[in-house]
Amino acid sequence: MRLSTVIGGIAAAGLTTLVAGQALAQQALEIIGQPVPHGMGFQPSATELKHDIVWLDTMINWIIGAIVIFVTGLLIYTIVRFNRRANPTPARFTHNTPLEVAWTIVPIVILVFIGAFSLPVLFKQMEIPVGEVTIKATGNQWYWSYEYVDEGISFDSYMIGSPATGGANMLTPEVEAQLEAAGYGREQFLLATDTAVVVPVGKVVVVQVTASDVIHSWKIPAFGVMQDGVPGRTAALWFRADQEGVYFGQCSEICGQMHAYMPITVKVVSEAAYAQWLEQARAGDVQLSAAEIQAADSPAAIEVASND
Repeated sequence: MRLSTVIGGIAAAGLTTLVAGQALAQQALEIIGQPVPHGMGFQPSATELKHDIVWLDTMINWIIGAIVIFVTGLLIYTIVRFNRRANPTPARFTHNTPLEVAWTIVPIVILVFIGAFSLPVLFKQMEIPVGEVTIKATGNQWYWSYEYVDEGISFDSYMIGSPATGGANMLTPEVEAQLEAAGYGREQFLLATDTAVVVPVGKVVVVQVTASDVIHSWKIPAFGVMQDGVPGRTAALWFRADQEGVYFGQCSEICGQMHAYMPITVKVVSEAAYAQWLEQARAGDVQLSAAEIQAADSPAAIEVASND
């Protein structure tokens, strides 16, 4: 191997490390929950609820697959075995009691089996526990308003690039600059918001959902949660995120002309970063930068917090 090749490889590796370090400095949180081009299947599961949903979906798909194979096999067998050439003299009976009992009981057993696993998953979603963090989310045409009920913090959240943030729902250089300033890239256009919901990892978060004008819906696919917000009513959902990162969602009820432009951004951070964000949010600064997350999670900051 030539020396120039070795040196070139080392230089390339060093450049890759440098670029990766710069990217980490710009975005301390990994972007996990977002749609990807040509993607298939669910987004990565970030909560217990979503893990249950994925497991239930997989189990039901196996049952559906087995039924499809079985029925297809019966159809093929019937076509081959009982066509006019193979069976010129058809049978004259019109009933088969054991067979009719079987095809009535077997589907009932399958449905009971599915229900025995799906109902606990549904009940777990619907039984709202005591929240360690309680947030009220209000849908508006076409943005979200958030209130941290126990903290006295409230703010509005608009899509980066919407008319309200100086854009025109188009990826212009100005919008790219806004995305970059917020720690995002072109891939997060139509997903990222100017302010994000910030929650601590591993804590029960209860979101009270309502609306001020028409029906909206608060949905985060990676959390496995969705709840309609109806004017004059308050509903609730809950989740406990088990991985730090950035997660995106959307309003999932058609709510008017700009329905497609009211996304949701949730940042799941460490308890130290969340505590620091609460302090600055009470002072009126609800932004959470990568540098602030890294500073809160630094060994020195954690040591000081543990000594208090």
